[in-house]
Amino acid sequence: MIKSLLIANRGEIARRIIRTCRANGIRAVAVFSDPDADAPHVREADLAVRLPGASPAETYLRAELLVEAAVKAGADAVHPGYGFLSENAGFARAVEAAGLTWVGPSPDAIEAMGSKVAAKKRMAAAGVPTLPELDPETVTEFPVLIKASAGGGGRGMRIVREKAEFERELASARREAESAFGDPTVFCEPLLERARHVEVQILADAHGTVWALGERECSIQRRHQKIVEESPSPAVGDEVRERLFAAAIAAAESIGYVGAGTVEFMLKGEDFHFLEVNTRLQVEHPVTELVYGVDLVEWQLRIAEGAALPAETPKPSGHAIEVRLYAEDPANDWRPASGTLHRFHVPGDVRLDSGVEDGSVVSVHYDPMLAKVIAYAPTRAGAARKLATALEDARIHGVITNRQLLVDVLRDDAFLAGDTHTGFLAEHDFTHTVDPQPFALAAALAQAATRRIGTLPLGWRNVRSQQPKARFLFGEEQVEVSYDPKQATTGTVVLDLDGVRTPFHVAAYGDTVEVDSPCGSVTLKVVPRFPEPEAKLAPGATVAPMPGTVVRVSVAQGDQVEAGAELLVLEAMKMEHRVLATTAGTVTELLVQQAQQVNAGDVLAVVEES
Repeated sequence: MIKSLLIANRGEIARRIIRTCRANGIRAVAVFSDPDADAPHVREADLAVRLPGASPAETYLRAELLVEAAVKAGADAVHPGYGFLSENAGFARAVEAAGLTWVGPSPDAIEAMGSKVAAKKRMAAAGVPTLPELDPETVTEFPVLIKASAGGGGRGMRIVREKAEFERELASARREAESAFGDPTVFCEPLLERARHVEVQILADAHGTVWALGERECSIQRRHQKIVEESPSPAVGDEVRERLFAAAIAAAESIGYVGAGTVEFMLKGEDFHFLEVNTRLQVEHPVTELVYGVDLVEWQLRIAEGAALPAETPKPSGHAIEVRLYAEDPANDWRPASGTLHRFHVPGDVRLDSGVEDGSVVSVHYDPMLAKVIAYAPTRAGAARKLATALEDARIHGVITNRQLLVDVLRDDAFLAGDTHTGFLAEHDFTHTVDPQPFALAAALAQAATRRIGTLPLGWRNVRSQQPKARFLFGEEQVEVSYDPKQATTGTVVLDLDGVRTPFHVAAYGDTVEVDSPCGSVTLKVVPRFPEPEAKLAPGATVAPMPGTVVRVSVAQGDQVEAGAELLVLEAMKMEHRVLATTAGTVTELLVQQAQQVNAGDVLAVVEES
């Protein structure tokens, strides 16, 4: 019997596991890095152990520290969650060597699937369909997909369509794989255009029973990482489903799998090919839980205690869709964002698996996922509608997110028709435009209501020569509005837009104003009446778009570059980001070097225009 469980993870998945511990009378032990000292998962756990440091390499990737924390807190089992060391056979062995129960498959099974190169060979031998493997040193035909051998989540993965790009992308994929998984090994596969990413949830006990708990469609991705997942897949019929389940069960049985895991495939038409086995709980497991009525974390714990699965697999019912809400800017190459999350509220009849709450700080050290929002309904259309409405009505203040993109996808005709594939976002334009004027007017009225002398708005006159004005920044655009201070009201401002009364909910945080309405959500910056003088950047200066580490410098001082040429590469929030020249010219100053830490706004280089 597991009495006390150390959760070797953080954020959303740690909170998710704590919920199941609470429901089953198991004491939950959290671990935390210094940036996570006040995180929700730390407060919600029964006990918490500090891991000194900030970066994953100093904290959540230190197997010896995690085992030491478990022993110190009196835990008798360890759950790795997902990511970090969840698929590290060495960590699993260290847990077992300390006399603790490992909640997951055996170290041998993890090791067998830990190298995707070796895993593909093993699956082919078991009769599971696979794509041919290409040696990176001898690739001659394109397009190809470069993949990290030791991990997933889009890290170390690149699509290369032309030979001229291959060496650069290969080096970048190896660096990212080394940083994320401690192993730079990569391999290549032929790229399947317009294919679907479909996976099967498996659950196996130590007594020979293996469940295939339906398939999940995970085709809508950015940076090769899923952002919309659903079950069942709209593309899978009964015959294909039967073959998928048989292949997944064969994969599990070929390695003696025990616990929860996922077998991933690429599906094109009715043909599918093996991708990998994720020897852990998946991020998207909630959609399976809702459709099959099971608690996968509870079953992981019960199986680790030796329990047997019932012989009959549960029956599915209805449809579930999950979206991953990220602190990132889809319009700016998915650039991740960090900062304080002033307000975080998602209403409606949806499941919210979140690692954050009001006041949480989105750190530069970790993945920028804020939460998973999941809707369940009898039909796929009903689930999509319920989920889109909940996202539209959410209050998310303080950092930019992909919320509007997710709403637009869920409302899209092609998505609703089930016409999706891994290139879906590249083929569809989800650029969202909004008129900032009514938002600025609502902000001005709410702002005026907070500046009063007695019952009169500040600046009120019996006889006015003109209406008062307010100015805001909407991105780089300056918006000016005139308003009647007698109409000022706090909180919710109702405007008449072409005969339609429309509420605008206004919240101010210093000089930032967040405005939410049925027309969308907008962030505005107050333009002060008497702005402070600002330091001027040199013409051609390129600044860091976010805090990060310089992992490659691609130019030297004096080099001639074209507009769009790569100047350097920053690593931030577990991904690499290319910094490009905005103009053609000469690199007159290069102010950084490899391995240097930079802050957002730091000048990195100066390109003097030709």
